[in-house]
Amino acid sequence: MEDNAVILDYLPLGYVKENMSTFKKKPVAQAIGTENFTLLELIPKDNVDLEIHEDVYIGAGKRDKISRVKGKLDFENLTATSRIEIDYVINEIIMNHEDKYIKWINEAGPLSTRLNKLELLPGIGKKHMWAIIEAREEEPFKSFNDLKERVPLLKDPIDSIAKRVKMELDTTQPKRGKNKYRVFTHSPRRHDSKNRKRQGKSKHRRRD
Repeated sequence: MEDNAVILDYLPLGYVKENMSTFKKKPVAQAIGTENFTLLELIPKDNVDLEIHEDVYIGAGKRDKISRVKGKLDFENLTATSRIEIDYVINEIIMNHEDKYIKWINEAGPLSTRLNKLELLPGIGKKHMWAIIEAREEEPFKSFNDLKERVPLLKDPIDSIAKRVKMELDTTQPKRGKNKYRVFTHSPRRHDSKNRKRQGKSKHRRRD
């Protein structure tokens, strides 16, 4: 469950759909949660405008701008604007929660007998992994700057984490090898078409 989200796109007239009058369209926003990077569809309150990159509260209790969380989004259903903004927003979220991700780097251990969690980050191979492990054994990292100074082989840890998050969210790409693991995100919702197939089969069974 997400308590806060960042707006990726705001559509004051809703989605563009054929055969639908303008007056029937309702405002909708696409957003990403700040805790688990959950892609969400939000319905704003009446007479409320939202800005791209705006942080909004969506948790329990009183909400200033969001009426309700309509549901989760699949990556392929993001608008063109959301797909452009998502890279910037993911980076912002990581930088704003630096302590969380530095702690993960300090504690990341073996995922299997052959693979360490650190190796799931793009651009980090065995050489980078051991450099990070040896440095953190001397003293835990305090910040991204501290990490970059003490492990000069590592170019940009924020970018590495952001690329991993984007890869996990992108349901349009097959997940094989190291890409099949989820580190920073949760599994996306089941696709509607799959749900409809399952529902159709269950209804058929009941009629029998």
